[in-house]
Amino acid sequence: MILIVLIAGIVAYSLYTFFYQRKILKSLTEEEFRAGYRKAQLIDIREPNEFDGGHIWGARNIPLSQMRHRYKEIRKDQPVYLYCQNTTRSGRAAQQLKKKGYNDLYMLKGGFRSWTGKVKKK
Repeated sequence: MILIVLIAGIVAYSLYTFFYQRKILKSLTEEEFRAGYRKAQLIDIREPNEFDGGHIWGARNIPLSQMRHRYKEIRKDQPVYLYCQNTTRSGRAAQQLKKKGYNDLYMLKGGFRSWTGKVKKK
């Protein structure tokens, strides 16, 4: 019985998180992302080793693991374009930013793994 309640709680939390992220974060196709990211703050929230392995040209690296301490580096008065490897961390980052008063949040649909544009490697 406890296991069923636990599973139901996990499912309920997952559904809440999924729908909340969809409400606060607009998912953009690569074309839409390309059209707007130069006029926005482009934030790669992957870890530094992932970023160094290749990232979208012009992106800044603020890893999700550091977001709580570094969010002030992101301006509230400009759109924020987030991406990670697939999309999971982008949603989590958006939740943290929303709590700090950021409203204009966008995410690359499919994440970096689906990006076909210019990539910079270190």
